[in-house]
Amino acid sequence: MGICFSGDVEGGKQAIGGVQVRPTANNNAGHNDAVDHFFRARGQNPLFTQIELSISASNLRDRDITSKSDPMTVLYVRKRDGTLEELGRTEVILNSLNPAWIEKINVAYQFEIVQHLVFHIYDVDTKFQGIPVKALKLNGQEFLGEATCVLSEIVTKRNRSLTLNLHSKNGPGGSRNLGTLTVHAEENFSSRMAVEMKLRCSQLDNKDVFSKSDPFLRISRLLESGNSVPICKTEVINNNLYPVWRTLYLSMQQFGSKDNPLLIECFDFNSNGDHALIGKLQKSVSQLEELYKDRSGANLVFPSRRGQEKVLKGQLFVDEFIEKVQFSFLDYISSGFELNFMVAIDFTASNGNPQNPDSLHYINPSGRLNSYQQAIMEVGEVIQFYDSDRRFPAWGFGGRAYDGTVSHCFNLNGIHAHEVEGVEGIMAAYANALHNVTLAGPTLFGHVINTAAQIAGQTISNDITKYFVLLIITDGVLTDMQETMEALVRASDLPLSILIVGVGDADFKQMEILDADNGHRLESSTGRLATRDIVQFVPMREVYSCRISVVQALLEELPGQFLSYMRSRDIKPLNA
Repeated sequence: MGICFSGDVEGGKQAIGGVQVRPTANNNAGHNDAVDHFFRARGQNPLFTQIELSISASNLRDRDITSKSDPMTVLYVRKRDGTLEELGRTEVILNSLNPAWIEKINVAYQFEIVQHLVFHIYDVDTKFQGIPVKALKLNGQEFLGEATCVLSEIVTKRNRSLTLNLHSKNGPGGSRNLGTLTVHAEENFSSRMAVEMKLRCSQLDNKDVFSKSDPFLRISRLLESGNSVPICKTEVINNNLYPVWRTLYLSMQQFGSKDNPLLIECFDFNSNGDHALIGKLQKSVSQLEELYKDRSGANLVFPSRRGQEKVLKGQLFVDEFIEKVQFSFLDYISSGFELNFMVAIDFTASNGNPQNPDSLHYINPSGRLNSYQQAIMEVGEVIQFYDSDRRFPAWGFGGRAYDGTVSHCFNLNGIHAHEVEGVEGIMAAYANALHNVTLAGPTLFGHVINTAAQIAGQTISNDITKYFVLLIITDGVLTDMQETMEALVRASDLPLSILIVGVGDADFKQMEILDADNGHRLESSTGRLATRDIVQFVPMREVYSCRISVVQALLEELPGQFLSYMRSRDIKPLNA
């Protein structure tokens, strides 16, 4: 899905054949089409942002008689089944009720998951001094207090610091003051350095019979084992043997160091996925910089059957090369930028009568969530931490609303109130609307997308810190496909991302077109191409079959989409 480049190219196919990598510790290539397919195909986990937590405490209880307590902190993450998994321990500080531990604890931050942290503080008995903290048996130490929070609560603070009240293992309550715990988060950066390059080729071999090749580049990092890891792809330039690609970004996290060898392959795009190799070469980032300085080209080579390489006439040129500092997603979030959540729910008749247990809108008395409720809860539960006022616009579409007319964007909470309080407010407004709105049709997205875009557009001039996320939940086939595409192309210039969840068993091929994972950027009726990809679609049936997590599949690309917008506008974090 992701955009790998800035600017625009006539007739380009965008970032073919891949999806965007989740931003990582120093992922400064938020709009790179990257390695997600590579990792998933091998059953490996995608990359995370490594966060380093510094911990201090104040006014701890003194449990020693002749001296002060000797405190140590143990950090856990609470898993879905409620069990605690230990992440790390600080050192023991002797005789201190106000400790500031030196030992940091590393946590793999994932934007799309709510990560519940649990901090336990112990007074370590002096007889255990000299024993490594990892070897200490905790049941032999005096418990001083517990604090809990969500990792998102820390990283969204302006200074990335959060102070928590300590309480007993029985939970908050009681009159006893057990002191406070302060946690500060920093990203682990090897380097913030990234390079921005503009590449072109000349005199490429033609691989097509009735037209010219449709070339694109794939860049991979070579490993010591001899294998390679794809890190970026360009868009496709149609029918051109002298292609000039849009500017691309590579972070040091992607290429390792400027001297690491990179494999640059040029392919002729084929819609069946069987792309024909035109030629390739190996160059490090330093060598690419030299090509730029010397204004010279490097010849592509083609492997022959005998293991030798044929040197081709085709050459690679570097027309621009800039080293720059790139800011991460957390740089923006911790400086005051916010994700503002919006939701739109499908009230078309194809969902079935809400009173019928077979209906997609059926509210189960047992409390089991239907697909609409599940999507609202899982996505809203994550995004709410990035929206300070937690007031969310909530709409319905395709229903006969409160005034008796069919509407394709009506306030879920009634005629006058388009905002609700928190995720619970969305859930309550949805349940209430099912009693007051008659299901109708057809399925139109254009109205809600334009309404969300209008809100996003109004903030551009007066508040650069807001980025909007619209969740659309639908069961049906669109009847305004062209109008929806027009709305999405217009919205691609705005601080807006759109998440679509498909519920039920409908044919969702249209949604996959809107998602643009096939490499074709959305195009308006006037031929204007979307400036960036802002849509992510997930069918709920794949979630129920346990193939994917709805929230991870929907949200993993969102930080990259956020960064692509901020960088395209040269918007920096507030404290930069």
